[in-house]
Amino acid sequence: MSSSSSVVEARQALARRLSDIRKDAGLSGDQLSAQCGWHPAKTSRIQSGKSTPSEADIKAWCATCGAEGQVPDLIAEARAVQTMYTEWRRMERTGLRAAQESVNSLYERTGLFRVYASRVMPGMVQTRAYTAAVLRSIQRERVAVDDVEEAVEARVERQQKLFSGRHRFGLLIEEYVLHAAVCDAETMVGQLGHLISVSAHPFVSLGVIPTACDRPHLPVEDFYMFDEAEVAVELTSGYLRITQPREIAGYTQMFTDLASMAVHGAQARQLITAAINALG
Repeated sequence: MSSSSSVVEARQALARRLSDIRKDAGLSGDQLSAQCGWHPAKTSRIQSGKSTPSEADIKAWCATCGAEGQVPDLIAEARAVQTMYTEWRRMERTGLRAAQESVNSLYERTGLFRVYASRVMPGMVQTRAYTAAVLRSIQRERVAVDDVEEAVEARVERQQKLFSGRHRFGLLIEEYVLHAAVCDAETMVGQLGHLISVSAHPFVSLGVIPTACDRPHLPVEDFYMFDEAEVAVELTSGYLRITQPREIAGYTQMFTDLASMAVHGAQARQLITAAINALG
C-alpha cells in the first residue's frame, strides 16, 4: 500500500472503529482472537492500522462482538481504503489503453473539472502527438505491453466527449510545463498552439503559474478534481483516489490558493506565446 498519509489515516480510522466495537463488547484482544479463531497478532495488526481486514474478518469480528448491524458500513469503509491507492504497475499491467478507459465513466459524469499540472499538460487538453509522446515514454519506462496507439485513440475519443459543452474546466498549469521537453519541438509548438485555442472556449478557465511568482507553498503532486466527489492524485508510484469530504475540501482550498498565484487571459497567452517563440 501507499505510504500516503491519506491512506494511512483512512486505515487507522477503520482500525479505531473496530477497536471501539471490541471494547464496547467487553472483550480483550486475546478473547476476540480466540473466538474468531485467529492469532492475536492478526487482531493487533488490524487494530494498529497496519493491515486492512478482509470482508470475512469484519463479519467475524462483528459477529463475535454482537455488532452485526455495523457490518455493511464497515465493509464499505474497508473497500474504500483498499481502492484508494493503486500502483501504476497494477493499473497498467495489461497495457495503457485499459488505464485510459478505466476512468471514462468518472469523466462522463463530472460537470466541473479542476486540474493542477506541474509536469505535463493535463490529458484533456493534449494534442494527439503530445499524448503519443507522453504515453510512449511511460510505456518504455514501466509497461511491458505496447498498446500506445490504442491508448492514444482512447484518450482522444474521451476528449471529444468532454468538449461537447456539457462540462466546465478550471486548469492551472505551472509555467515549467510550457517548456518541459517531453516531446520534439514541432509537437510542442502544436501543443502550445492548441492550448491557446482551448483557452478561448467559454467553458474553460486557464491559469498559468509563473515560475518566478511568490508562493508560500507548493504541492508535491499533480491532482485532478471531479466536482466535489473525488480527487485523483498522481504520485510517483501510483494513483491515489480521495473521497473523504474533509480532504476534498483541503484540495479545493489548495486549488483556490494556486489560482490566486496564476495569471489568466492575455497574460497567460503571453507566457504560452513566449514558450512558442523560444522553440523557434
